[in-house]
Parts: sequence; structure tokens; C-alpha cells
Amino acid sequence: MTLDPERALVGAVFAHLRADASLTDLLGSPPRIYDEPPPDPVHPFLTLGRSQAKPWGGVQGEGIEHALTLTVVSRFGGAEEARALSALVRASIDDATLSLDGHRLVSLRITFADVFRAADWRSTYAVLRLRAVTEPLS
Repeated sequence: MTLDPERALVGAVFAHLRADASLTDLLGSPPRIYDEPPPDPVHPFLTLGRSQAKPWGGVQGEGIEHALTLTVVSRFGGAEEARALSALVRASIDDATLSLDGHRLVSLRITFADVFRAADWRSTYAVLRLRAVTEPLS
């Protein structure tokens, strides 16, 4: 069964990040990469936040432009760990070649990254926005 383009993209991004050995030093093995974090997660972890999809012309007008938000949550006691994970995720995923079920990845780029403290000063977040364009396979 061919997945819809958004599910195919998210699955490929998660599979790619989970397979990246450079992330296991900080995210554990298997890496703590979640669609929905558990109720009491071990930190740090990475989770999928907001995701958007809109039509993009493409070759036959069937392309989709995606905006995915990945969030690193750290309780290291400063921003160092969140910054390190942000850099590793960026290096891993920016312009990566991913195989999507039923779709072709036209482009994949990190368009935004922000590291900041939560209001409670316990957690530090690294937010990364990915822009991807997909087209269905013919």
C-alpha cells in the first residue's frame, strides 16, 4: 500500500534520523525519537511537532510542499546539549536523499533553527523547521 505523501515523508525522516549513529550518543540506542513522547520521557529526545502540507505545482501539478517541525527537548542544564543535537540533526537531514513509499523527494532543507529556554527554566528546546517537496511516482 502506498502511503500518503505526508506519512511517507515523516516515516522516511524518522527512519533516517533513527539510523544516524551520530545521534545515538545523545539520544540513546535506540534513539529517543518520537511522534508522541511517552508520559515521562528520558531526556533529551526529539519529537515531531507541527506539520503542514500544501499543493506545489511540480511537473504534473501533483507535488506537495511540506513544512515539518522537529523539536529537541533537553534538560541538560543549559543550551549546550540542545545546540549539539540541533547541529547533528541539521547535518544529518539537510539535503538528505530519502526513499519515500510511493513518492519522490524533490528537495529537503532545514529552513529555520532556534534554541531557547522554556519558561520554567528546566528545559531547553531546539526547534528545526524542514521544508520538503514531494511528487508522486508515476
